[in-house]
Amino acid sequence: MRKPVVLITGAGGEIGHGLVTRLAGSGPPIITLDVTPLDRSLAPLVAREFIGSITDISLLDRVLAEFEVERVFHLAALLSARAEFTPVTAHHVNVEGTLNLLEFAQRQGESHGRPVLFIYPSSIAAYGLPDLETKMRAGAVTEDQYAHPTTMYGCNKLYCEQLGHYYAKHYKQLSADAIARVDFRSVRFPGLISAITVPSGGTSDYAPEMIHAAAKGERYDCFVRPDTTIPYMTMPDGVDALLALADAARDRLTQSAYNLTAFNPSAAEIRDVVVGAFSSAAIGYRVDPKRQGIVDSWPAAVDDSAARRDWGFAPKCDFERAFREYLIPTIRQRYHR
Repeated sequence: MRKPVVLITGAGGEIGHGLVTRLAGSGPPIITLDVTPLDRSLAPLVAREFIGSITDISLLDRVLAEFEVERVFHLAALLSARAEFTPVTAHHVNVEGTLNLLEFAQRQGESHGRPVLFIYPSSIAAYGLPDLETKMRAGAVTEDQYAHPTTMYGCNKLYCEQLGHYYAKHYKQLSADAIARVDFRSVRFPGLISAITVPSGGTSDYAPEMIHAAAKGERYDCFVRPDTTIPYMTMPDGVDALLALADAARDRLTQSAYNLTAFNPSAAEIRDVVVGAFSSAAIGYRVDPKRQGIVDSWPAAVDDSAARRDWGFAPKCDFERAFREYLIPTIRQRYHR
């Protein structure tokens, strides 16, 4: 008998850490798939680790043979900064890997006779506004506006949203009374800020980089203009959102991809808060044209009313609370130790 389980791909990342911690012991056992082993603190919380790539179909076949996967949290991806340097590899991992997982979920659903829940984190990178004037005029952008991404990562994410919708609605030309085998649900994350992990050069990382530099007593030159504005949310709120969407009643959902946002400060407003918290902070600006152009193509704000209406999305942290109660104290303590 195959055991019912939850599968988390890319579980070694920060979102994966939060999901494993939250899901452990509260439902079916967890199995993970990642290219590297889990941290020692997480490994005892999972029933089985599979080490390998989502592009390895034979590995997915092994998982299918051994376990009855009821839910998939598909976090594994090649992220935006690296994807721009290796676009072909990014497409292979992000698109072909996701297609492999969707086909895997379809086969799982067929084998145990009910839909497999498939949760997919998309990104604000799926948007692409043509210029700053349009960005300032657009206001809070809805899910179906300005879907013209300017990066390989954004193209990958937008296409995979459509792949998921296809598997949920049209795969094998489902008749009106047929049951879909994949219950695909996606969120478009804004910039996610974690107090636990060190920023790794991501396009939206200028916010946490300011805090880390100030806490270490180092000078920091922000790579975007002071007026640059995009939506953000904290990592804990991001994990909460994935779990809330997973638990939502299917008949309450009106779309397959949902915007999320919590606050959208300018780079100057972020700098002001950090300088106010660290009296010795030295934060200036040295604009990186490539990254500035990417951020300028993203909306200054997104409309997340559908997520709030359909499944009760309600982030706990606004701008003030995120920085003063979560990010700054936690990062300060990291370097104080």
